[in-house]
Order: sequence, then C-alpha cells, then structure tokens
Amino acid sequence: MNSPPLPSRRSAVAPFIAMDVLREARALERQGRRIVHMELGEPGAPAPRAVREAAERALSEGVIGYAEALGRPDLRRRIARHYADAYGAEISPERVVVTTGSSGAFVLAFLAALDQGARVALTAPGYPAYANILAALGLEPAFIEIGRETRFAPTAAALEAEHRRRRLQAALLASPANPTGSMIDSAEFAKICAFCAEAGILLVSDEIYHGLSYAQPCETTLAHSRHAIVVNSFSKYYAMTGWRLGWLVAPESLVRPIERLQQSLAISAPTLAQIAALEAFEATAELEAAKAGYARSRALMLERLPQLGLDNFAPPDGAFYFYVDVSRFSADAAAFCRRMLEEAGVAATPGIDFDRARGGRAVRFSYAGPEAEIRLGLDRLAAWLGKNGAR
Repeated sequence: MNSPPLPSRRSAVAPFIAMDVLREARALERQGRRIVHMELGEPGAPAPRAVREAAERALSEGVIGYAEALGRPDLRRRIARHYADAYGAEISPERVVVTTGSSGAFVLAFLAALDQGARVALTAPGYPAYANILAALGLEPAFIEIGRETRFAPTAAALEAEHRRRRLQAALLASPANPTGSMIDSAEFAKICAFCAEAGILLVSDEIYHGLSYAQPCETTLAHSRHAIVVNSFSKYYAMTGWRLGWLVAPESLVRPIERLQQSLAISAPTLAQIAALEAFEATAELEAAKAGYARSRALMLERLPQLGLDNFAPPDGAFYFYVDVSRFSADAAAFCRRMLEEAGVAATPGIDFDRARGGRAVRFSYAGPEAEIRLGLDRLAAWLGKNGAR
C-alpha cells in the first residue's frame, strides 16, 4: 500500500463536542488559566470511600484476572437485589450483564437485538453518543423533536407518529435525560411501554441518572415491561466515571447472544471495578450527601440563571444539567461557548452537541461539579454577561 489508509464510512460520526470543549479547557489550564468546568456530566464527589478501599484491598491481594463475560456472579446478584430494594421489581440475576460503562451496554444491546438498517427512535435534544453509536453500527437514528411544551419529555403520541411515518424497530429513551434533566411522567411511560409492546418496537431505557431526581422518584421501565432492555451505570449517582462500569438488564432471549458478543468484544468488564462496585450499594449515606450538594447547586442555578437573563429553560427534574436558550445574548451558541471559555474561563457545551438541527441557540450547563465551583462559574458568567451585554 503506497498511500495511507482512508477512514471507513462507519467512522464518520460527529464529534462529541463536550469532549472537544474539555480538551480546549485543559489546554487553557496548561497555560495557567483557572477554568470552571460546567461542560461535563462528571460528579464532583469522589467514588465512595468503601469502593476505593475495596479496590485497594483487591490490589494488595494480588492478581486481578478476567471475570466471566456476563459479569461476576456476586455483582450480578447484588444488582438484581437493587431492583427489588429500590423499585420493588423482582428480576433474575441471570438477566443482568455487567458492561464496560453504559456505552458498552448500548453497543452490546444494539448488536444483539438489531440488524443493520434498523431504525431507532431518539429524542432531539438527546445524548449525542446515542446517534454516533447507531451510525457506527449501521443503524439509522430517527429523531423525535421535543421541546418546552412537554418539558422536553417524549410522548407515546410522538413515538406513534414517527412509527406511522416510517416503521421503527426500536426506541431509545432516557429519564432523567441528558441534556435537559427532564423525566417522563409515570403514566406517560406506561403508555409508551404499551405502545412499543403493541407495535413490536424494542424499548431501550437509559436509566443512568437514576438516583438523581429532585421532585419525584425515578421509576424503572422494568415496572412496565419485561421485554425492554434497561441500561444503567456506576458513573453518575455512584460517582465512578473513570472506573468504566455499567450494566444492562436484558430479556432472557438476548442474554446468551449478549454473552457471546461480550466474550469477543471485551472478554469482560474490568474485574477490579466489579469487585469495588459491590460496595457502592452500601454507601447510601455518602451518596445521598453528594446528591444533596447537587440539589443545592440546582437551587442556586434556578435562582441565578434568570437573574442573568438566562431564563428560557425548563426546570430540570433530575440529572445535573440545565439546557438553556441563550439567543438573548447570541444567535450562535457555539460562538457563545467559545467566547465564554476564552473570556470568562467558564466551560459549557453548545446545544448542537445534543440537537444538530435546532440546538444552535442552546447551551448545556452542568452543575455536577463541587458547589463552590458552580457558584464561581455563575459569578464569572454574571460579570461576563454584564460587561458584554447582548450581542
């Protein structure tokens, strides 16, 4: 071969702009700048102490070998028990698969359940990696536009309309959702599940932000559907982002196909993280203290953002994000974010990361970091907007 290889068509996915913003923010920090990070959904709290201590014990004892492809049996049992404890939902540990983050869970779920060309409903705005994973796997995203009129929550009627327009094979929904923090009402979720069952649509439920709700409890899709695929992770509520550990609950018919795929794609999720994660379920007091910090930051942003003229948003129900229309100050949210980073030292993610068609005037602000950091970010934002005004 006399010329360098060309990238494949399947690799031509859109960039994950939040990570690009992080890279630019880190470059400024290397120059000595103090940057406030409101671009990533990364908990400011560390992993629970018991989790870290369990990892240290395991390392001191010696070899950390492969785990079973479906995950360590003790962790699968504990995850199944979590559904009984948290939701009153009885599931067999045999349906639980431990994965390399929730990202690994989505890849396994889509490969096991869908053939190339399948159409998968997604919300817009929504988490950008959904569409990128689908595209890389040869699947077709079908975007359902949502807005403030439904508090950025999808409805069964909108899903049915898209299915009637052109048949769907699957739907991927999140509650609480990224980037809006919106939650789907329990009655509406029941309608969505009923419609998917009637229409033969596979429902994939992203529950990664469960545990992080402020006005109403989270409800697992397993309460409404035995045939849905549920994805969760230790990254958000359990503050274990870098441990790269997630899980999925699959229908019995998909467990063996997922196991075969896992054997070849990853062998197993990280064993050290699995050992340590057992302790995460026993760290409720520590985790709830961290959640209380997020709740205080949320309350602060609910108060301060309107004072800054950034009042065009739907108050988030959960997660740790505000999705804010900034068109009062700029018609180009990406340019707004670049200037905010350079001039105010505040990193946030432009809405085009979450909605390529309509996100040009929106910005996602994360309040996942330490409370003092969020307060500093708002103070800097106030000074910057006050100095520059609308433009």
